[in-house]
Amino acid sequence: MSLNYQQLLSAVPVVLKAGHVPTIVGEAGIGKSALVADLAHKMEAKLFTTVVSLSEKGDLALPIPPLNQGDMIQTKHYGQLADVKFGYTHTLIQIIEQAERHPQQSIIWFLDEFNRGNSAVQAELMNLVLQRRINDIKLPKNTHLVLAENPDDTMEGFEDDQYTVQAADAALKDRTTRLVMDVSVKDWLQWAQQGNIDPLICRFIAGNTELLYPKNRSGDLDPTPRAWQRVSDNYGQLKALGSATVEDLAFDLFAGDLGLVVASQLVSFLQENAVLLTAQEVFGGQPAGPRLPKAIRQRFQKMTEIQKITAMKSILATADLTTNDHAGRYGALLELLAPDSQYAVVQQLVNDPVLDDLYHSADHYANVLYQQIMDIATR
Repeated sequence: MSLNYQQLLSAVPVVLKAGHVPTIVGEAGIGKSALVADLAHKMEAKLFTTVVSLSEKGDLALPIPPLNQGDMIQTKHYGQLADVKFGYTHTLIQIIEQAERHPQQSIIWFLDEFNRGNSAVQAELMNLVLQRRINDIKLPKNTHLVLAENPDDTMEGFEDDQYTVQAADAALKDRTTRLVMDVSVKDWLQWAQQGNIDPLICRFIAGNTELLYPKNRSGDLDPTPRAWQRVSDNYGQLKALGSATVEDLAFDLFAGDLGLVVASQLVSFLQENAVLLTAQEVFGGQPAGPRLPKAIRQRFQKMTEIQKITAMKSILATADLTTNDHAGRYGALLELLAPDSQYAVVQQLVNDPVLDDLYHSADHYANVLYQQIMDIATR
């Protein structure tokens, strides 16, 4: 049994409020860290994160004699310890200082990749998780521990997984609540469409839901929710450099996150659906006036029919067509479409308020565009 993102946002606080430690188990890249960050935000809690897989034995409680008085931190309620600027110790100082400054605010200490730390590191953390103590230091009462692990082949339902992890100690399994996280395309799209992921990539995943996190994994490069976010970020930077750069680099960049097959599918989709001609380019092209500049006409004619429709709909959504110059140029582009494509664009215009504006406009080309739309709609 597994829980999706939204279910875990409800389940984890239940475990924390009951005074226990949740262990979120899930495949790499499905959003465990993002979940905990979102959870901290919803709980108005201060979040501290330690990546256990990057830790070494002794980071937690290695005795280091202070060199001067400034190396020792005397807390008001929780004891004295040395301020070591690495490992867990400095994080613990930050947590205690936060607790003393804001005793009513919850704190989440997130121990990420817990079972990818070596056995010695896990052993050091056992007392922290089980007893909430490190030597003579105790965790503040408002501090909650949350663990995250990748699955190992001893876990029910993950017998075929091959992560390089250290199986959790039996005592830890008995003292924490395992919550298995699964990928929910609906949850991811809801998050993605809040401006977190490029709209075209959202559309691609919405139409190819199995590619958000394919069940059949190659073992090399496979899509994950985290990989799709990197792809979206990279695509945004590529677009800023122009369409030629997108064409030159997109496949190789995407393949580095998604693998060759999925990258090829995505590039084909983007080529067909990307807006290759913007309203600013169409209406800002020189010479000014209602006539469509030759360079814009040639660019438009080189596009595929799907790309032309995409550009026409984008221009409709982002520009005012009722001015004389704009109406003239939009009408010229409309004439360059195939009959079926003209009808597809006009169907979007029929229920748009712009149609009334064109009808009542005193500008010649606005009236011409209105009549052009009516002629196409009534064929």
